[in-house]
Amino acid sequence: MPDIDLPTVIFALVALFVAYKLRSVLGMRSDSERPTGGLLAPLRRAPGPAPSVAPVDAVPSGPSPPAPAADRWKSVADPGAWSGLDAIVAADRSFAPEGFLSGARAAYEMIVHAFAAGDSATLRGLMAPEAFANFDNAIRSRAAAGHVMSTTVVSIDGATIAAAQLVDSNAQVSVRFASKLASVTRDAAGTVVDGSPTEVADHLDLWTFARDVRSRDPNWRLTATQAEH
Repeated sequence: MPDIDLPTVIFALVALFVAYKLRSVLGMRSDSERPTGGLLAPLRRAPGPAPSVAPVDAVPSGPSPPAPAADRWKSVADPGAWSGLDAIVAADRSFAPEGFLSGARAAYEMIVHAFAAGDSATLRGLMAPEAFANFDNAIRSRAAAGHVMSTTVVSIDGATIAAAQLVDSNAQVSVRFASKLASVTRDAAGTVVDGSPTEVADHLDLWTFARDVRSRDPNWRLTATQAEH
């Protein structure tokens, strides 16, 4: 009878016991029972033909909004300004010509009165630097001559957008103002050197305002003025 290696026999018995315990705890699966998806199962397509997908142009999207009328700016602007207004509105959805004209009227009156009073601080906040420099120089020249000016805006009879354009992100809108002003300038002795203290004159002015449509600042600034006759 061959010698028996007792340690080897003990090791084999222990291995058989461990295998038996693992089988009883974990169980055994046949190939048909083995999981095939795991965590990725929801990402896999089920067997069978691929689901049909409607083409983009076939997906119902509801009725298209009507195109804006070609003459929608008729009540606020000359025809030559319509395409420019379209471009500005496309770049800045918050722009409304009616509201703009209301603000332009207020700015016109404030600027006229501030210029007559020599109020450069108010003008600075309403104008682009170049336009402000021109007004400020006129105020300084008037003060140097010892003249005093007084102007009253009797009425603003009309305000119409005469031109509009969008250059890059810079919107420019020109407004034609028809107004009645009472203006007089006196020297240091009180003698009238320009205008009249009793007469009201009709004025027709073209003022251009500008704003960067990308800016968070909603304010428009006066960039140029021109008297029309």
